[in-house]
Amino acid sequence: MTKVDDTGPSYPDLSGFDLPADKLAQIKAMQEAEKRSLMARKAELEECECREGMFPNPIASRRSLFAGAAAAVAAGALPVIARADAPPGAIEFDVPDDSTKVQGRLTNDDGGYGSRSQFEDEVRWRFPTATKESSWTMTPLAAGMGIITPSGLHFERHHGGIPTINPANHTLTVHGMCKTPKKYTMADLKRFPSESRVHFIECSGNGLTEFLKPNLKTVQGTHGLTSTSEWTGVPLSTILAEVGVEPGAAWILAEGADAAVMTRSVPIDKAWSDAMLVYGQNGEAIRPEQGYPLRLLLPGFEGNTHIKWLRRLEISDKPFMTREETSKYTDVVKDGKARQFTFMMEAKSVVTFPSGEMKLPGPGFYEITGIAWSGRGRIKDVEVTTDGGKTWHYASMQGPILPIAHTRFRFPWMWDGNPALIASRCIDETGYMQPTIAQINEVRGVNGSAKYGSIYHLNGIMAWAVAADGTVTNAAHQV
Repeated sequence: MTKVDDTGPSYPDLSGFDLPADKLAQIKAMQEAEKRSLMARKAELEECECREGMFPNPIASRRSLFAGAAAAVAAGALPVIARADAPPGAIEFDVPDDSTKVQGRLTNDDGGYGSRSQFEDEVRWRFPTATKESSWTMTPLAAGMGIITPSGLHFERHHGGIPTINPANHTLTVHGMCKTPKKYTMADLKRFPSESRVHFIECSGNGLTEFLKPNLKTVQGTHGLTSTSEWTGVPLSTILAEVGVEPGAAWILAEGADAAVMTRSVPIDKAWSDAMLVYGQNGEAIRPEQGYPLRLLLPGFEGNTHIKWLRRLEISDKPFMTREETSKYTDVVKDGKARQFTFMMEAKSVVTFPSGEMKLPGPGFYEITGIAWSGRGRIKDVEVTTDGGKTWHYASMQGPILPIAHTRFRFPWMWDGNPALIASRCIDETGYMQPTIAQINEVRGVNGSAKYGSIYHLNGIMAWAVAADGTVTNAAHQV
């Protein structure tokens, strides 16, 4: 093991692997981003009376919290805080000694749109790409409750920054192999019958750092490119019926209105089955970073296909072979060949508590919890091991259990204080069982082969090691 630097956590040395330079740089940058986030958390803990507790980020004093946050901002890990005395999304208020002795804040004095508590400070952290226009941020899964991700914590992936679009001027053009090409305004689309569905979106690069060996420290780092929201919009099949798709049509090109003009080819069967044109997220307008005012939603497909800021759909009899489905988003296998159009996100699960960088205060009862999901439908079963896979036990699944959505699972555990190796695996309603990382690499070689470096669709079992002193570390590849 080698240290990134003398003040940060240790990360594995990858110099012995024959990795392409850009791939190695990408992994090292992920390490650096997580390290900065952890160091900011460490600063918070310096004065926290509850620092011996289970979580890596207990609420600290205002002074220690913002000393750490300021350092993180300077390092480029966190967004600039608009109000210097409050976490992002919150407002700082004086805390009375006894809340029953003073009047509370005035009703609606926040301007009519609420804020979160000043004592909640979970944020996404950003992958430190050379430019912030092309980058991504990670959802803090360990802090999640239930299955819905708060809109402000939904992971991001951008290729040309976040465009500012006036919905009054935005249109969607549908053309190509259809009888009646049409251009729709947002007002036009909102006149159609709408639906609301709960679905996850996951970047197919989620977990890319863990192919070779245990790497990042936290579940936010290893699995934070997935989130679940309630999405509201119009079934794409409604629009296809409107324009009259011609016989022989097999693909649709979806195009975004961002600076990258992001494009992906989508099978028309998927467009007819469950694709949606969404303009709502978690009960309000979709967030700008999630595609405001209009996004394509393809339940179960890799995140890159869910084109944001959607402005054009072109119907064709063949795929368009864009950059994102040729040189990118293909899966390399052992012989150096690549599998193309591997849209589906297979069954996957991860334990979020206890997980990396947490510390259990001592032996006793704990509830192991986490999330499971599958692009093919509902999760049927989740199993948990605490002995490294020697024995597996069924976990309880918390309702609602929805198709193509995160499913919360729970497992009661009486820890005896001895070292333990915790992991989960899931089975979806098609009978597919989540594989180990070794089983995936048996098909692809080591990370697809060092020469070509596949980085997508890692859905292998993730393990966490609990030491006798309660510290929890990444133990990928050990189950």
